[in-house]
Amino acid sequence: MNAPLMRQPVPHDYRHDIEAVGRIEAVPRILDVICKTTGLGFAAVARVTNDRWIACKVQDDINFGIRAGDELDIATTICNEIRETRQGVVINHVAEDPIFHTHPTPALYGIESYISQPIILKDGTFFGTLCAVDPRPAAIDNPQTINMFKLFADLIAQYLMVDGQLRLTQDELEETQDELEEERETARLREQFIAVLGHDLRNPVAAFQSGIRLLADQPLDQRGEQILGLLQGSVSRMDDMIRNMLDFARLRLGSGVTLHHDADRDLSETIEQVALELKAANLERRIEIAIPAFPRLSVDHNRIAQMLSNLIGNAITHGDPDQPIRIGGSLCANNLTIYVANGGKPIPADAMPHLFDAFYRQDQGKSKDGLGLGLFIASEIARVHGGTLSVASDETETRFTCTLPV
Repeated sequence: MNAPLMRQPVPHDYRHDIEAVGRIEAVPRILDVICKTTGLGFAAVARVTNDRWIACKVQDDINFGIRAGDELDIATTICNEIRETRQGVVINHVAEDPIFHTHPTPALYGIESYISQPIILKDGTFFGTLCAVDPRPAAIDNPQTINMFKLFADLIAQYLMVDGQLRLTQDELEETQDELEEERETARLREQFIAVLGHDLRNPVAAFQSGIRLLADQPLDQRGEQILGLLQGSVSRMDDMIRNMLDFARLRLGSGVTLHHDADRDLSETIEQVALELKAANLERRIEIAIPAFPRLSVDHNRIAQMLSNLIGNAITHGDPDQPIRIGGSLCANNLTIYVANGGKPIPADAMPHLFDAFYRQDQGKSKDGLGLGLFIASEIARVHGGTLSVASDETETRFTCTLPV
């Protein structure tokens, strides 16, 4: 992706500002920590005035197309509004944001997630912004991320003086660099922990699955069948959690959710198989399946199965146990839809914007909610197929609908 640029030479009156930011050794570390911690692919320190937006220092991991010294039309940036209000802006998902979904800037630059905080010097002068963007939605509207951005913006402000000279002592500079290095190491270890944990859990789970399959072939009394059903459900949830952890690690480390399209398999059978497996593992729940005969479509059947398993698992966790879980779909014009619906209390309005965020759980008090990655991974699977995952919830039902182009 490439941002629209005004590649005019920056006049001398702001060149010293660019050079001042460029001389701050901590800035590249700050931008690197931001990208690794938030998952956003582009971060920058920008000089912002009433008529100018100038990139002073950037980290561009997604080919956004802006380099240090490049200039954007100030009227096309959200930073112009931040200059006026001196308040930060955070957007998880532009398309679902009640304020910015119609704003022209995200559409112009092709961004879905955005965060920016003002850089205000000690004398009260507005210098510019510390900002980051990505064409994908990201879970950044949280106190930890916002406070990190405010800390870094304040830190950059402390380095800068009115004449563009650094004003921290060498001891203070080294202390700050140590803190930034620790932040970066923490982010790296977190991603490695998730990946290793997911990988190392696969072997014992596979052993459990083999044992359960052997037991299923043996004659069991009613109590034995009940215990076997509980084991099947537990192992199935463990397997889903491991896959979600591994996919999350891949997303944060840059490789993303991979697809292996197969046009020779029957999608209806794939959907019914997942639903029947979860039905067998949750005998106490009523799961109704109404899937039409879809034509053979080029999709990743294993990923669609994973997405559906996450959605059904979510319905089992949060739906009314006395009401059925309904799985259905349709093919209309050029769109295929698959939905999972359940009865029960509607999703609270304040939770709706965060449902597809990583690590978000609707009810933090329920331990069986897992890691809060299921809906996040499900939405990513829909996205990489070129589709969307949406939710509607009221007193009648809660319905998650995946829409895929065909």
